[in-house]
Amino acid sequence: MVRINFIGKGVTAEVETGTTILEAARTVDVMIESPCNAVGTCGKCKVRVNPKQFDCLIQDGEHHLSQDEIAEGFTLACQAKVMGDIDVEVVSKNQNKTLKILDHGESFAIEIDSFIKKEYDGSAKTIVYAGGKVIGEESGDTAALNFGVVVDIGTTTVVASLVDIGTGDELASVSALNPQSLQAQDVLSRIKFASDEQGLKTMYGDIIKEINRMILELVKEAGIKQENIYEVIFSGNTCMIHLAANVNPYSLGKYPYDPQIRGGSHISAFEHNLNISSFGLVYLPPIISSYVGPDITSGVLASRLQDRRGVTLFVDIGTNGEMVIATNGKLSSASTAAGPAFEGMNITHGMRAAKGAIEIFDIEEDGGVVVKTIGEAKPIGICGSGLLDIIGELVANHVIGKNGKFVSPEAADVKPELKQRLVKQDGKLVFKIADDVFLTQKDVRQVQLAKGAVRSGIEFLLKSNEVKAEQVDKVLIAGSFGYHLRAKSLINIGLLPSVFEGKIDFIGNTSKSGGRAFLLNVAYRKEMEELVGDIEVVELANRDDFDKVFVACLGF
Repeated sequence: MVRINFIGKGVTAEVETGTTILEAARTVDVMIESPCNAVGTCGKCKVRVNPKQFDCLIQDGEHHLSQDEIAEGFTLACQAKVMGDIDVEVVSKNQNKTLKILDHGESFAIEIDSFIKKEYDGSAKTIVYAGGKVIGEESGDTAALNFGVVVDIGTTTVVASLVDIGTGDELASVSALNPQSLQAQDVLSRIKFASDEQGLKTMYGDIIKEINRMILELVKEAGIKQENIYEVIFSGNTCMIHLAANVNPYSLGKYPYDPQIRGGSHISAFEHNLNISSFGLVYLPPIISSYVGPDITSGVLASRLQDRRGVTLFVDIGTNGEMVIATNGKLSSASTAAGPAFEGMNITHGMRAAKGAIEIFDIEEDGGVVVKTIGEAKPIGICGSGLLDIIGELVANHVIGKNGKFVSPEAADVKPELKQRLVKQDGKLVFKIADDVFLTQKDVRQVQLAKGAVRSGIEFLLKSNEVKAEQVDKVLIAGSFGYHLRAKSLINIGLLPSVFEGKIDFIGNTSKSGGRAFLLNVAYRKEMEELVGDIEVVELANRDDFDKVFVACLGF
């Protein structure tokens, strides 16, 4: 047995020899961020150990630390096996407190006809109905106190909105990091993590705890009581809905990838420890497929894709790339695994959209660089929108070639100011963005893979509907991440075809705004349940030529 003392945390873990620092930390509830789920590729789980104690560690991993980091005592918690007693310092940047998360999205005029209704009997009590059936009674006249919560459970972030069901007004909204992302960043990693009993317990417990914390924050801000919340809408991708409902998502990672639940149904809030009315309910919107979930169903509802004439392409860009094409009301969907690069993960100087993150990057005609950060703070890293800006601008200015490689600093068509930023680190060419913030060749490759996956999905969706790119009338970019992107960056890197220029609208968090529509009008539930059954699902994994198309989509 070995002892690991977590400095500043006041706890010591006693574990078997050969246990990793990350595994030991989890036994004593010390949180160390590990978005790649301990694969050793993201480099985000760095902790500091006294260099004199390095002989007590066996270190491994694909992510190589710099010589300066090693000299300072840093190691990867997920790959460092402990062979003797050590002291560990968990270094936290406290970025989560300044996360920039979008909480609004496109919607439409909603006529209120809610699933939850309340009626005072005229004497001593108020009856609470759900779909016309009595679910509870309350003393006195509480008919006017009828509230619901919409929770957009994203892979990276969570947004919760408190809504007055009687008026449709949003009373408060809060957002936070999805705590599950600290242990597994993308959907596939989370499926793997939650496929055993303990992993599911951790993932389920983390998200319910966070939702309860957010509900408490909402009711305090609005000045209402939690017991007057009667329905919660869970809107998120298929995996997130499984985890929030305490359903093992293992089948989503194994052929034929069938979901264990299909949505369009309720679960008990009480049985899932949600701190609302004791007879409250949770509605799970209908699921389109294993990788096109209720967040997209909500997005289709919010943007009314089924009512649009012509050809409209709806794309939600994130750790997954989900897309729906509507051709005069006929809908088809597809999904691709983009991975965590767009969220700033697996990027050398990547970070979430928090204070100090580079979010806008421009190159002027003379080669001068314009960098804007969140909170106008000193640049300390790159978030997803900044990453796509940077690569898009470098491609447009010939610093990155069509094949994704940095050009030689001696290249004739590169502006002198940009040549000076092409420098070498550890013998490899990198691009200097700001002091201590660089873009590496590996980072460019990560973005190539992510954008290639999304572009492939778009190409197959167009092809399956016999639609050419130039025939698309409107492109809707949905999601919190997508809202902060710029059309020119998406086109510069080739994530979207150049013929989409001038047709792109950014419609925001439609997972939340569509969830609000589900909350306020029960008719939309039946409408979307029927519509989802008619949506064609284009399974890219079944396409023999997917690899060929994917490789073709990698180039800039």
